[in-house]
Amino acid sequence: MKRILSEFEFSEEQLNAVRNLARECGLCEETARILYGRGLRDKNAVYAFMHPSKEHFVSPFAMSGMREAVELITRAREEEWGVVVYGDYDADGVCAATIMRKSLCDFGIEPVVVVPERKNGYGLNAAIIDEIFDEYFPQLFITVDCGISCAEEVEYIKELGAEVIVTDHHELPEIIPECICINPKFKDDYIYDNLCGAGVAFKVGCALNGEAAYKYLDYAAIATVADSVPLTGENRDIVSEGLKLINSKPAKGYLHFLNKQDAVTSQTIAFTVAPKVNAAGRMGDAHAALELFNEEDDNRVFDLSAKLTAYNLERQKRCDELYASAKEMIREHGDFGKIILLANESWNSGFVGIVAARIAEEFSRPAILFVNRDGILKGSARSVENVNVFEALKACSEFVEEFGGHSQAAGVSVREENFAALERALNEYASERYTEDDFQPTLYINGKLNGDYSARLAKELELLEPYGVGNRRPMFEVDETALETRTVKNAHLAFKSDKIELMYFGGYKYKKLVESNIPKRCIFEYNISSFRGKEYVKGLVRDIVYVGGFENAAEDIAFNALEALSLPLTAGKVTSVSVEETERLMSEGGAGNLFVAWSAETLKNLRNAAKMRVDAFVPSSKSGNAVILLSPSPEADLSGFNRVIYLDNPAACLRLPSLSGRNAELCEGAQPPQYLKKLSCKREEMLAVFAHISANAYDFEGATAEEVVKRNAFDDKIQTMFALKVFEQLGLISFDGGRLCVNRGVKSKLDNSELYPTVSAVVTE
Repeated sequence: MKRILSEFEFSEEQLNAVRNLARECGLCEETARILYGRGLRDKNAVYAFMHPSKEHFVSPFAMSGMREAVELITRAREEEWGVVVYGDYDADGVCAATIMRKSLCDFGIEPVVVVPERKNGYGLNAAIIDEIFDEYFPQLFITVDCGISCAEEVEYIKELGAEVIVTDHHELPEIIPECICINPKFKDDYIYDNLCGAGVAFKVGCALNGEAAYKYLDYAAIATVADSVPLTGENRDIVSEGLKLINSKPAKGYLHFLNKQDAVTSQTIAFTVAPKVNAAGRMGDAHAALELFNEEDDNRVFDLSAKLTAYNLERQKRCDELYASAKEMIREHGDFGKIILLANESWNSGFVGIVAARIAEEFSRPAILFVNRDGILKGSARSVENVNVFEALKACSEFVEEFGGHSQAAGVSVREENFAALERALNEYASERYTEDDFQPTLYINGKLNGDYSARLAKELELLEPYGVGNRRPMFEVDETALETRTVKNAHLAFKSDKIELMYFGGYKYKKLVESNIPKRCIFEYNISSFRGKEYVKGLVRDIVYVGGFENAAEDIAFNALEALSLPLTAGKVTSVSVEETERLMSEGGAGNLFVAWSAETLKNLRNAAKMRVDAFVPSSKSGNAVILLSPSPEADLSGFNRVIYLDNPAACLRLPSLSGRNAELCEGAQPPQYLKKLSCKREEMLAVFAHISANAYDFEGATAEEVVKRNAFDDKIQTMFALKVFEQLGLISFDGGRLCVNRGVKSKLDNSELYPTVSAVVTE
């Protein structure tokens, strides 16, 4: 189960300060809480944050090395030197190279621009330097988005006869190159240290050309979002001004990636533009992205845009394949520890980082995916919020050839023979250093609003845009029990509480939970929608978390069990596991263990069940941490668990699609749920139900058997649900136009259904 925590906890003194801030700024108290918690404590700071602008830009000359760089570039122009700009293969590197090239052209220099391909590796190396000098023999070599860790390579360039300017934004190494270096991480008069590589290039452009460089803010904004640097301080101003430019006068280079009907936001960049630019580098053609951003011919721009779009589609396909392969390895691996390590020689090194991030998020623990190349495993690590994967690798460096990165992402190389030792060492380190809570998926909320949901608050929250790293979108909570739902396009779910209308995109799997009487917490973000000239507040649901308590949901649980029992049998064997072993596994809470029960009453017979989290219908997360799942829905994805232990009714489990072919264990002494044992399979009682619905068919509304039973008065709803599911399987009834229809003249035996003989076997035990 996911944890729900308030993003901020305030003392009474702080709450008074929040209220004062709200009054001074004319804001809702909820908005003031968010701003105060994020470090904005006075009216001026709040105004600057809520009104990002180029007026807040810091002078580029506050950055150390900038004046010297401008002097050297001016000399290069006057003496007509050959100039090379060297970038990187990702979106930040390509945008940085584009900004630097265009700024130099405006300044009077026509540089050669080089971006390496992924196969060349990140940063500078002697081989690619030799190629550049063999072809261009530059007198000035300018790096963007790289170089600060390349002291030896810079010396080599100088030996070949060129001056060097390094512009970078990465962490400072122990040895700094002996040349002009521009990096916001230096301790100088520049007050903001989180610029991306393109942000630094933009500041060089400003130093060279003044405000004329502002016309490249769109590329700086794309790179800032794509590189996941914090959207605070000057980055916030850059992205805000860049978005204005993108929405008013988009450049040809990314125009074809935009939906002209919708306003472009930071999310548009993150999910539409940046992936296509990055895809070029991942597919080994970063130069195509660079060419697109610097091309003027409309036909060529269209062709290059189509190429990057195709690259992204292929990238998605290959990532999905790699992800499926990794998931299968996790399933076969058995119980995994605090850090997931996987290796495969057939994987593409350009995609393992993306998939590692996906695995880390899904299982709520760091993931490192390696590609085996002739006995050397080269891997990409991605982590979760509370676990520093860089420090973990540093602590286990005796088993590592090389590594680098930061707390949430790293690159690492290890010899094949040291892989198992590294896996053990990392898991031992993580087990000693971190608690279970550090691996628990966490949702941060900014309010639990029980009153009216105002358009005023929603509009104030819009002023906190752009959202992203360092400025997460505020989330709110509303607590509910049973709600009516409406399915939208077979995948989305719309529902309305007495407080707010909610839409959950991709939330169809939670339909049973939302409609059930199980208490739940809906986590959502505000959204303003317009219809016929009127504005409405809507909540976009981001997650639904079980509160617990199943006392009023017995019928919902039983209905879902009958739904599962109606499915065809799948392959799989059931073996026995002792009660003692089951209790031990529950007590330890080991990763990868799934305990399945079809009745809340079952859990009262196991003393350690109370120590575990209990989900209903579908797992609330895929973290792989041990969980009891009550009455799994047929749609539930249970593939992330390695060991499945049935606590009462294996017949239903063996019909769940995601457990197809899986072997399972049944706890000794397990008994089917009482609601199944109490069902009557007597022919005369089944006929009595059929006679009743035949006589009153036109009175029963509902598009499914469950809806009919819930919406109409029946003496025994579970018995009626059982009968209707059997009749539906036999073709005696069907559902058309939201109503129950009796199919006259159809004859069949009860045993011809999937459900009837299965329940009969339980009842007669």
